[in-house]
Amino acid sequence: MGHRTLRAEVDGGVGRLTLARPDAGNSINLTMAEELDDVTKAWSVDPNVRAVLVQGEGSTFCVGGDLKSFATQSDLPAHLTAITTHLHAAISRLAGMDAPVVVAVHGSAAGAGCSLAAVSDLVLAGASSRFVMAYTAIGLTPDGSGSWALPRVIGLRRALELTLTNRQLTAAEAVDAGLATRIVADDDLRDEAERLASSLAAGPTGALGAAKRLLRGSLAHDLETQMTLEAEALATAAASADGREGIAAFLEKRAPRFGDRSRAARRGDQ
Repeated sequence: MGHRTLRAEVDGGVGRLTLARPDAGNSINLTMAEELDDVTKAWSVDPNVRAVLVQGEGSTFCVGGDLKSFATQSDLPAHLTAITTHLHAAISRLAGMDAPVVVAVHGSAAGAGCSLAAVSDLVLAGASSRFVMAYTAIGLTPDGSGSWALPRVIGLRRALELTLTNRQLTAAEAVDAGLATRIVADDDLRDEAERLASSLAAGPTGALGAAKRLLRGSLAHDLETQMTLEAEALATAAASADGREGIAAFLEKRAPRFGDRSRAARRGDQ
């Protein structure tokens, strides 16, 4: 499927999603939101997508919404509602899918770009990258999950500071705050992100997805409920082909071969 604002491909278990509006800072317009919706809808049910890598083309990751296009709208509230409908559907799928989501940030992650980083699973930050919420600086409010994700990854007090003051974080500050996972030299960012995504794609996708859901949902549950969910997820993972393979590989002192469908077929697994 051709796209006007994205490049999307699946290879080696990795879904590579590249924001491709470099002349506009990879800003999000309605077309990009619609295309993100379409791609994530397909990938969320594609067993070949075992990890997702999100990155930006050109000199920056994503500067947020396309303010130039916003300024031309006769009914801006309706236009923004259309954008967020598609964008939020895409982000919900990325957060909920089994495949771990890696975001590689270079240049600026601003507005919805910062929100996208916050809601992802792992964030590699180029050494010269910057993170800023930016919404209230132009009289707007967070979208793209920012008001949900940011307090969870950096805490409410810091989330309030960044949202109300629009203080810009360096890559080092983003790592210290918990917004980014680690810093990578700018020249090494793409290669390191590829290595990380490929490593995750070789992992036990079902167990990774279940672990994501346990952690993401933990703040909504009391201890006993969370442990009940843990027990259920553990039993399910242990019964899976990947669970049996992981235990067998450990006992046999060899590397596991997760997702080996030919092995599963030989053993009669579904």
